[in-house]
Amino acid sequence: MKKVILSLVAILSISTSIIAQENSNNTDYKKWQVRLRGVGVIPNESANIGIIGGGVDISTTFIPELDFTYFFTKNIAAELILGTSKHNVKTTGSNLTAVGLPPSVDVDLGSVMLLPPTLTAQYHFFPSQDAFAKPYVGAGINYTIFYNVKSSGVVNGVEYKNKASFALQAGSDFNLNDDIFINVDIKYLFLKTDVTVDASNLVGGNTLDIPAEVKINPLLIGVGVGYRF
Repeated sequence: MKKVILSLVAILSISTSIIAQENSNNTDYKKWQVRLRGVGVIPNESANIGIIGGGVDISTTFIPELDFTYFFTKNIAAELILGTSKHNVKTTGSNLTAVGLPPSVDVDLGSVMLLPPTLTAQYHFFPSQDAFAKPYVGAGINYTIFYNVKSSGVVNGVEYKNKASFALQAGSDFNLNDDIFINVDIKYLFLKTDVTVDASNLVGGNTLDIPAEVKINPLLIGVGVGYRF
């Protein structure tokens, strides 16, 4: 949590510094935008799994996402992204010879839902008031909450640790008129978590906790419609 707070302070400080350089008398822009996007969440996963080894496979999913953007100037903005995704998870090529199974097995770990609110500071390029395309870039902080974990029954359960991460962003708004626009957006989250698998059922009820360091690093590709006011 301390890292999250420090990162938010840094983002706000950078934004304030840039804003101070903008023309404060410029008011030819609308301060709020709201977007509804459909987003493909594509994990770029890898793992370091203790005891049984192997890799990890995390399913790709498609979700609705809502975001709000506030413009401090016509170029500088902050965006809050809200959405939640569900993923199926399994290990790949794990060695289970210790419990009488083959040396390369995929272990179904069930599913988990992710709630990753993300705040980014953005720079919006402003070619002209009447420009059709208005691209932007951004960077910020994400805090992912893992919840509604459901075991497949192969293992007793799985625990995920909530984590903060950094986010990068690029996209563009395509104006249909002064208020309504189409949006295309790409984000990359540098997200990793600590996972503990309770596999005691595989050893006759004796304690067997399998630790893992998992990098999820999802690529989020979104397309949607927005309204500015």
